[in-house]
Amino acid sequence: MRVDDFYDRHPISEHEVLAAVARRRGGDLSQLSPDDLFEFDQDHYGGLQAVDELASRAGIATASHVLDVCAGLGGPARFLASRRRCRVLALEHHAGRAAGAARLNRLVGLDGQVRTVRGDATALPFRDGSFNACVSQEAFLHVADKLAALAGCHRVLVPGGRLAFTDWIAHATLGERERARLAEWMAATTLQSLEGYRALLGRAGFVGVESEDLSDEWRSILRARLARLRAMRRDMAARLGEARFGEYEQLYAFFVGLVEEGKLGGGRFSGSA
Repeated sequence: MRVDDFYDRHPISEHEVLAAVARRRGGDLSQLSPDDLFEFDQDHYGGLQAVDELASRAGIATASHVLDVCAGLGGPARFLASRRRCRVLALEHHAGRAAGAARLNRLVGLDGQVRTVRGDATALPFRDGSFNACVSQEAFLHVADKLAALAGCHRVLVPGGRLAFTDWIAHATLGERERARLAEWMAATTLQSLEGYRALLGRAGFVGVESEDLSDEWRSILRARLARLRAMRRDMAARLGEARFGEYEQLYAFFVGLVEEGKLGGGRFSGSA
């Protein structure tokens, strides 16, 4: 599956974020703040705390110019701009999600601090040394040429700038048939081990590389997410259609099963340019 096709069918969208906010606020979408979106626009594992952990490892401060690679709907970018008071450029390949992110930025008054640009993570359209920090969350799994993406991050960072990201990691027991199904169903490609990512970061030019295995933490998060998804079946099936919801539930249960079995997990990585 192509990554654009996967996100064309993804249940978390600009429309769904705003629908959830509207339900919470009795239909009123006027005078929204970034905080009004945060419960619904963080399409990654660990919520706001996970974004803040990356910000700390990337050394993001008020004066920082930050690149969020594969930024999706821009939830983490808006959190960084809101909490760290930095400037964020959110790079996103999918046209619909990039446009949705830009509209959400305007809606909460952050379009002056967060700018969304469409682009390819393996061919970053920015000059050398343009950013103080790069971040990404559970996105490089969709990038076949991970070395090109990491080398691009290194190129656009100032000397001493920091990269911090989270992504899926494959454990030794993940089989080829399972890898093939992940590629077919979730556009997940060239999945790396913890050691594999460390090696790629070194080849890309990063120094002082640090890595953490988040698999146990993610296991409990994903177990809860699957339970919550199933508890929302009636409501989500009514909005998305029974067939679409059933397809997504099957896909997500397969993914969570691999994590439960210790075949797939998560890692957090950081390094300096």
